[in-house]
Amino acid sequence: MKEDLLRKKEIILCSQNNKKADFILRNAQVADVFNLEWRKADIVVTNGMIVAIDTEGIFEAENEEDANDKYVIPGLIDGHIHIESSMLPPSEFSKILLPHGITTVITDPHEIANVAGAEGIQFMLNDAKNADMDIHVMLPSSVPATSFENAGATLRAKDLAPFLTQLDVLGLAEVMDFPSVLNGDEDMLLKIAQTEANNLVIDGHGAGLNAKQIRGYRVAGIQTDHECVTADEARIRIQQGMNVLIREGSAAKNLRDVLPAVNSANARRFLFCTDDKHLDELIEEGSINHAIALAIEEGMEPLQAIQLATLNAAECYKLKKKGVLAEGFKADFILLDDLTTCKPQDVWKNGNKVVENGQLLSGKIKHEPVPSAILQSVHIPKLTSQDLGIAFKKGNLANIIEIEPNQLITHKKIAKVQVENEMFVPSINDDYLKLAVIERHHNLGNIGLGIVHGFGLQKGAVATTVAHDSHNALVCGTNDEDMLLALDALQKMQGGYVVVADGEVLSALPLTIAGLMTNVEAEEAAKQLHDLHCALLQLNPDLNFHLFLTLSFIALPVIPSIKLTDTGLFDVTNFKHIPVEVDIIETINK
Repeated sequence: MKEDLLRKKEIILCSQNNKKADFILRNAQVADVFNLEWRKADIVVTNGMIVAIDTEGIFEAENEEDANDKYVIPGLIDGHIHIESSMLPPSEFSKILLPHGITTVITDPHEIANVAGAEGIQFMLNDAKNADMDIHVMLPSSVPATSFENAGATLRAKDLAPFLTQLDVLGLAEVMDFPSVLNGDEDMLLKIAQTEANNLVIDGHGAGLNAKQIRGYRVAGIQTDHECVTADEARIRIQQGMNVLIREGSAAKNLRDVLPAVNSANARRFLFCTDDKHLDELIEEGSINHAIALAIEEGMEPLQAIQLATLNAAECYKLKKKGVLAEGFKADFILLDDLTTCKPQDVWKNGNKVVENGQLLSGKIKHEPVPSAILQSVHIPKLTSQDLGIAFKKGNLANIIEIEPNQLITHKKIAKVQVENEMFVPSINDDYLKLAVIERHHNLGNIGLGIVHGFGLQKGAVATTVAHDSHNALVCGTNDEDMLLALDALQKMQGGYVVVADGEVLSALPLTIAGLMTNVEAEEAAKQLHDLHCALLQLNPDLNFHLFLTLSFIALPVIPSIKLTDTGLFDVTNFKHIPVEVDIIETINK
């Protein structure tokens, strides 16, 4: 306590110019995100806090730099991201985003929680402490996402309760099991109630929900939604009192479609997020800086876009000392090389320069040891072609999953498929490929089988253990032999991504941490990912979308309209299982 009082006394003295500050960034065009205006000023810092925005040049400091009249904005905040989707643990993830000006992220570790439960959440919290950026956690609300699939763990309210008092925990993450909310499931309501009791935030997941269903979410206490794909959906949620997170990730690119909903009257209710974004795109584009640049490109005034990415995000998640360049706020700020592209030149975190000329200054970082159970999480049984067979007894009409490239949603398509000896045969010409989800956590022996259209593979198979949200093994292919080889490769390397053709593994990216994240450094992982994408072009030379990320959401039965889990084909719209084969007579009668 005494040390805290001394620090407080020091910053007060510095604010009154009665003591030299630690650092001053002089001659900056400072973003005032409260008033949406620029101020020519010096930023004065002591003990990691901004103690003055000095327009008169009267302060002195132990160290100083000259901004040379360039723009300086607050450190950027990602309102919702699954770090696991970067394929990096938190400490490595921090290294690739700080150079893009992202100083704070709010993450939902429900990917690893679906594999390893509370132990997975604690690993993410522990490793986040090694990061140079601030990483805050929202506790996974829906593990598993629904009762119609098998994850590696089940998290009930009592399992989450011990985490609610941890310093970096901000609330309850995206509540995606909407039937449990709207039907008043006791454990779901307890998760919400105990979060409210701790005065924390509750995130929503309103994919495909109408205004009536959103009403149920709101009265339950759910405050945000990041699943809007149209401006009209965003307007409905704003009308009903939600904060809307505008998402621009790898698979879901919704910014351009949602942005027309933002106007001068409601802009304070919007913020940016990425949700899921792969390593290669994070390295090349960054995340929230990229969203700002796109918003400006679409006609949004730059300071308005910056406000969404800073102040709005900070206030939504009750980060009272972040997101603003003003006295009493954390000294997280970015010197921009270019305003319209939001390209950082230098970045300061807590008043310390962490990025200079776009390069990270810190050296090798510490990594949290990974528990052995998390490193040995893949248990795929030895399968044969018979296990992958899809029988057709009444004809050749099928329920087919039709993907929408770079989107999380899918569409149900009913069409005739190729059948030989009463078994489905994949067709390269029609782009009807075989899909399988194999339970990989508890040796249950479950195999969900389906048919998918839209991936355009001309040969071979692709497989992964990144299959939201239960993260069972997922394989898509043109023939059984390559599909089986891909699954065998996944088992041997304990998860990841694999590309196979003509009986040969063309490329693989091992993700040994829960089958979701790599244990190699970001630069090496990026090289492996590049090789993986090159191999994909051998299977589909015309590929023009993020195949693996689109594939990874094909097993998530809470996003419309048809998905495949380890328990079978699932109609999300009607929330029930359906067969692959369509009964023609039954269809005619209906």
